[in-house]
Amino acid sequence: MTNRFIRHTFRPAPLTTGLTLACSALHPQAADAATTAKSRHHRPVVHKTVVAAQTPKTPAVSAAGAQTPVTATGTGARSINTGSEVRKTSIASEDVVVRGRGMNVLNEDMGFGRMPQDVLHTPQTVNVVPKLLMEQQNVKSLEEALRNVPGITASVGEGEGGMSGDQFLIRGFQAQNDIYENGLRDFGVYTRDSFDYDHVAVIKGPSSEVFGNGTTGGAINISTKVARLGNSYGGTFSGGSGSYYRGTLDVNQQIGEHTAVRITGMGNENDVVGRDDVYSHRWGIAPSIGFGLGTKTTFTLEYFHQSDNRIPDYGVPVVTKPGATVGKPATEYGLNRNNWYGTTYDQDDSAVDMLTARFKHQMNEHITFFDDLRGGMYSRYFSASQPGCSATCQLDFFTDPSAATVDRRGPLGGPEPYQQNDWSVQNVFSTMANFNTGSIRHQILAGIDIMHVYDRRKNYAYNYNGVNGTQTDTTSLINPSASEPGLVLGKLGQYQYDLVNIKNGVGQKLYKTGEATDVGAFFSDQAWLTPWFSIKAGFRWDHWNSHYSATDGVGTTNTYLGQQQNTFNPNVSLMYTPTDDAMLYFTWSESTTPLGLYVTNSSEPLTSTTSKMHPERSNLYEVGGKYNAFHGRMGFTLSAFRLEKSNAILGSDGDSSVVASSDRQRNQGIEMSVSGEIMKNWQVIGTYAYYDATTTWSATPSNVGNRVIYVPKNSATLWSTYTVAPGSAWNLTFGGGLTWRQSVWLNAANTARVPANFDWSAVISHSFLNNHWRVAMNGYNLANRLNYTSLFSDRAVPAPGRSFLFALSTHY
Repeated sequence: MTNRFIRHTFRPAPLTTGLTLACSALHPQAADAATTAKSRHHRPVVHKTVVAAQTPKTPAVSAAGAQTPVTATGTGARSINTGSEVRKTSIASEDVVVRGRGMNVLNEDMGFGRMPQDVLHTPQTVNVVPKLLMEQQNVKSLEEALRNVPGITASVGEGEGGMSGDQFLIRGFQAQNDIYENGLRDFGVYTRDSFDYDHVAVIKGPSSEVFGNGTTGGAINISTKVARLGNSYGGTFSGGSGSYYRGTLDVNQQIGEHTAVRITGMGNENDVVGRDDVYSHRWGIAPSIGFGLGTKTTFTLEYFHQSDNRIPDYGVPVVTKPGATVGKPATEYGLNRNNWYGTTYDQDDSAVDMLTARFKHQMNEHITFFDDLRGGMYSRYFSASQPGCSATCQLDFFTDPSAATVDRRGPLGGPEPYQQNDWSVQNVFSTMANFNTGSIRHQILAGIDIMHVYDRRKNYAYNYNGVNGTQTDTTSLINPSASEPGLVLGKLGQYQYDLVNIKNGVGQKLYKTGEATDVGAFFSDQAWLTPWFSIKAGFRWDHWNSHYSATDGVGTTNTYLGQQQNTFNPNVSLMYTPTDDAMLYFTWSESTTPLGLYVTNSSEPLTSTTSKMHPERSNLYEVGGKYNAFHGRMGFTLSAFRLEKSNAILGSDGDSSVVASSDRQRNQGIEMSVSGEIMKNWQVIGTYAYYDATTTWSATPSNVGNRVIYVPKNSATLWSTYTVAPGSAWNLTFGGGLTWRQSVWLNAANTARVPANFDWSAVISHSFLNNHWRVAMNGYNLANRLNYTSLFSDRAVPAPGRSFLFALSTHY
């Protein structure tokens, strides 16, 4: 195991977290058989001998409580598909096909009341990372899960704010505030472990009509493991390269006819293969209890805690070779990929607590009520080095490498440590109504979404050899050292003159506080004009009120800023569904992003100028098709889209002048996917995306026509496994796949670039003792290729090198 640094003894005491929240909400894990026969598909299902439209179908539930898609196909029998086997049972006068989820992601439900459709009947590009895929790949974090989704890029915030944790871009646009669990925002800035995940869905394109402000590139929704009917007991132990040790637990116990409890847990310790001194120690627990499961009224209460102590990694500098016009990571020119440029002060210590309650009541076959409520508390101590290589440093690297020196404090004299304490609360009440007006069938969704988020940061400063105003912290580019003699981290308020000088005249401040309240109302109506054609139109209105202050410390007087915005986001979709297994669609949607939206993520969300500006606006135009083939074994999707973002925010100052703040960007392209079972025992899931992402207007004319940063022109993923002799004593599952991302630009001028990523991974496993036990070996980055994960404007983080992981798991 890598030798640990002895961390500096001073750090702010961690926030003691806890939640005392009385709340109500839903998890639709089960429904009774009578309800199953009445509801499923999200368009009317017509009997062969009946002309009038019938009630749309809703998910059926297996004995274990997992939702399983149901399809009406005719009269006289019921078909149930679990995996690759289909069986039929008689049910009244219609055929109902129940498909197991497996690897065909079109059968996945979206997981929350505001999007009641499955993926097949959602008129938008949706990429799903199913449970089976995460198990086969031994996925351990949200970032690892999202490597299976094209168009997702990991990035880490720059400058004095020092953002880290999960920071993703979708189709090149920020999604740092667009991570959801079961349809509710997860506001925390932390690295999310996947121990509590059932599946992950990425809904691409502006989705403000469903989720509220933000979602320019899309939204990431995590469906968690919660209590369900039936009993199951499981656990996994993993170990391997990089001193990796991990254990997980998943126990579900039914304690009454309609009541169950479930607990999942995780403990994890690992270094990072191919990176010196970078590690993560974390643990988590997520108990839940469900009441009324299998009835018309359900209530689920879920608690989540995760603690993580890790070393942040800001990668290696980008350098430009003399005579070249494009910079690349220094590792492309022979710099040791293991080099880490942090100090003994670097630390990312976080604790997250969330309590979620979900309630559902089906009043009758026409009206259903939902109420989802979440409260969260987040504590984080963060200190990281940001290595910068100046022009002199770059020249020395190519002419006299031993003289090349990097500055770890970055261009703003930071990032400097801070203690971040946040809390948030969100409640979404919604109603779904199904009814007819003459021959036209309607499904209406309406509700109110109220949230409040609060962020408080205490800033600390470094001092070098006791010299006021000096924040020197350098090390060798070739042979970095984590020790910096004379560098001292002060207590709160000590060395105030060494605090970062925040831009826009704010000064050197001890405290930064942000808070925001959003009240939103949404409404949509999907109307089936015929059994095979429907129109869905909706909107969401939001009132956004945010405040920001920077107080105490050195410099100007305290800064207090505020902003209020009323936003309106419409959405229109046309859907042609000639059969239960096919849909063609067209969607137009808008989203807005007010300044100061990223309260917990941003360092300075508002300034005296931007507080007067209107929100950013984005438009999506998308056409596509989805098809379930081979009796539901395989799912195919194809879509073409055009996404336009106006980041040139126009507003009026006190003199009614117009202010332009940034670029306008356009991303257009195609996406396709295939998932499911090619033949018995042969599973596959693959995706491909082509993006033409361009800057169409810029305050810097030379940037017009350049590619949007972090967006690859081509990207693809593939994973496939085959099982030999399943169910026998000599069974064997083997397979693997690749993740490919073409090279991307790191700055708007298109003068810094990272090469393409190409990652081969594989798995081999064997089940024994009546399939209750499983042993598996995973190999990652088998070619030991120099890939890059998190990207910055002037740095890139080398991805882990070749590694292997052994896992022993059990399930009863």
